[in-house]
Amino acid sequence: MTSTTVVRKPVRWGRVALHVGCLAALLVMLYPLAWLLATSLKPADEVIASLDLLPSHLEWSNYKTALDGVNDVSIWRLLANSLLIAGGAVLGNVISCSLAAYAFARLRFRFRGPLFAFMIATIMLPHHAVLIPQYIIFNQLGLVNTYWPLILPKFLATEAFFVFLIVQFMRGLPRELEEAARIDGCGPFRSFFQVVLPLTRPALITTAIFTFIWTWNDFFTQLIYLFDPDKFTLTLALRSFVDASSTSAFGPMFALSVIALLPIVLFFLAFQRFLVEGMASSGLKG
Repeated sequence: MTSTTVVRKPVRWGRVALHVGCLAALLVMLYPLAWLLATSLKPADEVIASLDLLPSHLEWSNYKTALDGVNDVSIWRLLANSLLIAGGAVLGNVISCSLAAYAFARLRFRFRGPLFAFMIATIMLPHHAVLIPQYIIFNQLGLVNTYWPLILPKFLATEAFFVFLIVQFMRGLPRELEEAARIDGCGPFRSFFQVVLPLTRPALITTAIFTFIWTWNDFFTQLIYLFDPDKFTLTLALRSFVDASSTSAFGPMFALSVIALLPIVLFFLAFQRFLVEGMASSGLKG
């Protein structure tokens, strides 16, 4: 009879410590979300007074109050307003930033380098530094208290970060494809729409994801330009639950915060594989 010897692999304590550290970091990052979900179900007297994570009993009336809307405006109107602004911002950034990026990455024109450097320098410019001049312009045009100040700038390629992102992606595409299209009679616009744009899909989807998230979560800009409650978004509606002169409804406010997070989570889950593709792919298949 032959005996078999079982060789046990040594425990790699470094890998174990790495996994434990990753799990600890994951718990730290997920705790605010767990706290938000738990607080949205807490009674009013436990939201501020109690430090316990779990509520003593589930207060579903917080969600009922949140679903009733604020200032006589239904939550569906608030959701539609948020989707309109975020959708318009996504469409504007994808169109304008891709066109500007194609000009910087592929076309030859005078002062292309200095203009590109100037555009990159605007990334360091604080948003609050241009807010007052923009407000004066839109006020003189009679566009304050409308959605145009929140959407129109996106169609002018004002997001230098996304232009830079798409430029770097386009520079990785082989020029032979455009040269072949040019031989077949394609001009710059046709080459852009039929050759370059389909290959740039991962970068465009990355632009769309971050634009949607940033626009959806934007509070300050919407607070400056929107006055009427009928035009409020979900982000602005959260402020209505906190009143300095009366009792603040923190429970419904956190419940509405959970509801406001759902579109962002669903949007990210729907396009996350394209986001990963945009980070890992060079833009070509096969």
